[in-house]
Amino acid sequence: MNLSDPSLPAPGHATMADVARLAGVSNKSVSRVINAEPHVSPKLRQKVEAAIAALNYVPDTAARSLAGSRSFTIGLLFDNPSPNYTMKVMNGAYGACVDNGYHLRIDSIDSTRDSDGVRSQLDGILRHSRSDGFVLTPPLTDNALVLEFLEQRGVPYARIAPVLDPGRSASVQIDDAGAAAAVATMLWDNGHRRFGLINGPAEHGAAGTRRAGFLGKLRELNPEIIVPEAFGGFSFAGGIAGGRDLLSARKHPTAIFAANDDMAAGLIVACSEMGLSVPRDVSVVGFDDSWIAMSVWPYLTTVYQPIDEMAREAATMLIARHRNGPADTQLLLSYRIVERASVGPAR
Repeated sequence: MNLSDPSLPAPGHATMADVARLAGVSNKSVSRVINAEPHVSPKLRQKVEAAIAALNYVPDTAARSLAGSRSFTIGLLFDNPSPNYTMKVMNGAYGACVDNGYHLRIDSIDSTRDSDGVRSQLDGILRHSRSDGFVLTPPLTDNALVLEFLEQRGVPYARIAPVLDPGRSASVQIDDAGAAAAVATMLWDNGHRRFGLINGPAEHGAAGTRRAGFLGKLRELNPEIIVPEAFGGFSFAGGIAGGRDLLSARKHPTAIFAANDDMAAGLIVACSEMGLSVPRDVSVVGFDDSWIAMSVWPYLTTVYQPIDEMAREAATMLIARHRNGPADTQLLLSYRIVERASVGPAR
């Protein structure tokens, strides 16, 4: 490798041809290394990567997309009311795209519209995005119409936290039921015997799974237990409304599990409104460990799920599919309960 060659450009202004000349290989060989194609020898990869580093070469994604059938763009589809969840997903997917030389496109659809309305939205996105595939977020991950639409058009997708038929595609998730059961056990071990539950939307598969895990564990501990429930819609305002419903009972719950952090934060507001102290009068637990968990007082005990990592892995699976062919992997990541100040012993 001869960096003194006067025909080579200054670092940062190199082309693929400059990389090929410095490495002593063809343009095609450079392209194969950049696109991480299979069956590239370690020796060739090392020579090309050394030349790329020496010239500070940045691949031109637009040129790469024109040269082949790929656009080197991954689409991220949302229909989620939680801004905290959404930001973490975007951050994780973006990181995977940066690592692999891809662009990230973000689109949102309203899955509550009728079938024709949903198809119309999807058709518009496909016609204008030129994405190589999509990462689907809840509740779109379990929307049969969305999945069938993409499959009929041969568009690859990877799903975050699917509940229905997880083996249908590449997917990343945690054990939501197990995590909710662990919450129930923790509250029981703190002496609580009167519980409440604030649920998310029925169309979000994880909301039902968390409900089943929480109630299932409590019924193992006490088969005759009755747990009042309220609807919170995965939103802060919904958490306030749901909290008011549960706390208005003469013997209100001493421990309430909200199925995401936004609702748990709203529940803390409802406790304050009604003159109840957290955790002295009511223990509160959320789910996600989003930034809002450390933006309320007292700081929120919650279930940590690696949302950033889930999105990063889903996007990486989608990119790998284009390089190596279909490989519908189902990845299960770990969770943990983060204990903070919103849970205390029952009085």
